[in-house]
Amino acid sequence: MKTNILLLVSILIVSTGCSQNKKNRDYFFEKIKTEKINSDSLITWNNFGPGMSGYNEEFWIHPTDTNTMFMAPDMHVSYGTWNAGKSWHTIKDSDGNGLDMERVHDIVFSRQNPNFGVAIERAGGVYVSNDRGKSWKIIYTIPRTNSKHVSNAHTKIAINPNNDNEWLIGAGDFWNVKENHRSLKNPHGKISSRASYGYVLKTKDGGKSWSKIATNINKDLDVARIIYNPKNTKNIFIATNYGVYITNDSGANWHLSDKGLPNNLPRDLTSYYNTKTGEFILYLVTQTEYKKDGKSVTSKGGVYKSLDNGASWINCTGNLEINLNKIQFSAEIDRYYKTIGFWFGITKNEAKSKFTVLPNKILPVFNRLVVNPLNKNEIYVSFNKKHDKSFGAGDLWKTENGGKTWFACARQGTYWLSKKDTAYWQSRNNPMGANVTFAHLQRYMNNHAEISGNRMLAINNKGEVFIGIDQQTLKSVDNGKTWHQIDDYETSKGSNKWIGRGDSNLPGRFMLLETGIPNRRLLASGEHGLWQTTTLGNWPNKQAVAVEQIDGQVHDHNRMHGQHSTSTMAVHPKNTNIIYSLAWRQEHRGKLRRTNDGGKTWKNIATIFDVDNNSWEGLAMQYSLTIDPVTPENMYFCAIKKPISEVGSKAPKLTKGGYGFYRSFDGGYTWELSNNGFRKNASVRRIKMDPINSNILYAACNDDNGGLYISKNRGSSWEKHKIPSQIKAVNNVFIDRNSHNIYIAAGRRSGSYEEGGVWMSKNNGKSWLKIFKAPFVWQVETSPVNEDIIVISVVGQANNLIDNFKNPGIYLSEDGANSWKKINKGLGQPNKMVDVKPDPYNENVLWSAGWGSGWFITYLNNSKEPWLIK
Repeated sequence: MKTNILLLVSILIVSTGCSQNKKNRDYFFEKIKTEKINSDSLITWNNFGPGMSGYNEEFWIHPTDTNTMFMAPDMHVSYGTWNAGKSWHTIKDSDGNGLDMERVHDIVFSRQNPNFGVAIERAGGVYVSNDRGKSWKIIYTIPRTNSKHVSNAHTKIAINPNNDNEWLIGAGDFWNVKENHRSLKNPHGKISSRASYGYVLKTKDGGKSWSKIATNINKDLDVARIIYNPKNTKNIFIATNYGVYITNDSGANWHLSDKGLPNNLPRDLTSYYNTKTGEFILYLVTQTEYKKDGKSVTSKGGVYKSLDNGASWINCTGNLEINLNKIQFSAEIDRYYKTIGFWFGITKNEAKSKFTVLPNKILPVFNRLVVNPLNKNEIYVSFNKKHDKSFGAGDLWKTENGGKTWFACARQGTYWLSKKDTAYWQSRNNPMGANVTFAHLQRYMNNHAEISGNRMLAINNKGEVFIGIDQQTLKSVDNGKTWHQIDDYETSKGSNKWIGRGDSNLPGRFMLLETGIPNRRLLASGEHGLWQTTTLGNWPNKQAVAVEQIDGQVHDHNRMHGQHSTSTMAVHPKNTNIIYSLAWRQEHRGKLRRTNDGGKTWKNIATIFDVDNNSWEGLAMQYSLTIDPVTPENMYFCAIKKPISEVGSKAPKLTKGGYGFYRSFDGGYTWELSNNGFRKNASVRRIKMDPINSNILYAACNDDNGGLYISKNRGSSWEKHKIPSQIKAVNNVFIDRNSHNIYIAAGRRSGSYEEGGVWMSKNNGKSWLKIFKAPFVWQVETSPVNEDIIVISVVGQANNLIDNFKNPGIYLSEDGANSWKKINKGLGQPNKMVDVKPDPYNENVLWSAGWGSGWFITYLNNSKEPWLIK
């Protein structure tokens, strides 16, 4: 009798608690829907990289504090450092909608107040910071003059050095180096629908009101740089696609500055100012123009300086021209023909047949320059050979004597390692050999012929120089003699084990945390292959995460290439050295790849997909590679018809293969598409094997008439599972291995608030309970060691619905969904975290992957223990 009474009391207590928990949850859901809330302050995500495994578009250095720097990689992230690059942190609002500071075009700081800065990003937002760039607040959105695009790009900012309330912002899309190319037919560059043109914006009251100046130069004015004369701030210089212009009355009137120039087509403008002597010098690099000369070509352009505030220009080009007849560098000869072919509007092969004589003196197309603020005669000029229709040996050129002579000061790749053409380079007093040190890209870079291009160029007030070759940010502290990457730490010299500094631009993809080896986590990435966690050695911070690449650039040598864009992988259940992987773009795309030795060597064992497009473009995006633990010859995966979190998010028409559910019964050698029971054009986004019966599979379909499907015969046929009727698309299905409870994540990018969220079934899908309310959820998983720990990824919706839900990001419940907290602190992409998982062994550890920001780890309950198992 006592037992029954106690049981009844317990039931009453639990029932009352559940009712209160539901009220608390409903209040929480209403709050995160309608107003911005901050994430749990005790939980911070650490970006472990690898570091800048991706292209960096821009780089800025604080004018008076060299410890403070910023970068704008191309995967919609942005980072700052306040310790000279020892660590990097997101400068986006981790608790925002994810669209802020997304593609930053410029960051400028005051010379009077080092904490005050202004930034602009591609969509037209103007931001200010009052804490040296650690946080940013939008104060203005520039109105569009062209309504064809959601973006409203502007180029560069200048702050009056004597008045922090006066700023100038240039219109245009000048630095869009991938698209904005110049040619004989179009010397002023491309006009993009994503930008506004024809003016410079001016504010005199710190952004409260704005006016347009320089409006009568040209309606297509595209502004490259804006420079105030520090001795007279009414005197302002702008470099534009229509020339260098000067005002002496704060922008009321402008006149052209072209005396002494070979053309007035600026590519970059900078200045030198000596505060002690008052000496002020302008430096300009102009567009290289090519002219037909019989069977050869000549060029004009180069570097110029002005000592008289732009009244006239002096040639500093010196010997920047190179003799292509002296260079045994076939890749650059080929690139030369591409360059002049583009200029003249003909193909590369037509250029080869028409201009058979290589020039003895020819200029590449340069596009950036800086001058050492400590030495007016030390000037650097760069080009982006990969993206800006240029050519030439080296990645950065330098003069130490004001332009009389120049040499290639950043050198890498097969050409410089081979020390070819020594006599020619010695005759120019050019150093020989490679002098650039990369992180995990080193082997890849050593085996290619300088094909990557240099994207950015910056210099600080100590004379330290920063460049961006391929997908690494590099620094020189010895005036360009040597260059070293500043994105990753190596655990010990030569280990090839890397700890990211926090500035990852790598597309993080699927994470496989249970690999049969307790301390091995497998991490798939876009463009940088497959990684595994590894030992830290003597690294002092035992909570850090070190990784090593086991497929990708590490295998790019001897004309062999690794897999660069891994989408999904699986480990053989009976042999942990056997790993399978699939890729959706670049090398080995559409093939099933296998290693039998833990990643040392790889072999393609099946070609499943093909498509008629360029190799760097995608084909069918794959996920959920799964191996039957009972019968390992049985393997499954899905090809996604409607990608939503994948980079590119396209499903092209295939020439081999199709979309849907795939299975193999011979260990991956042959595959069949098995869509029997799915509706036509169904998008199978995830599959999940029943943890008790491996013959039973579940499929999450995320098309507009999607849902949850089940197969009880290894995918021979599928039937739709009954779920709540308001759900239109299921993005993820997960089954807790211990309780067998089923979880689904639902919602669409343009769907309603009611149809999305996370649902749970405790009775094999007979009934469902909504445990989280949000319009669009990509992921839900529970901890293998404690089902009360649940993590989900709530993503941002379409731009026109962005205000309907205020708090995308990662959410955590530690009490079985009775309560939730947002845990975004440190995430640079809260609106698109593509994977999130509890650690399979340590319930205080969570892992996540960002769409374009690599991988993250966080520790719960203020844990000080390392994630590595001793």
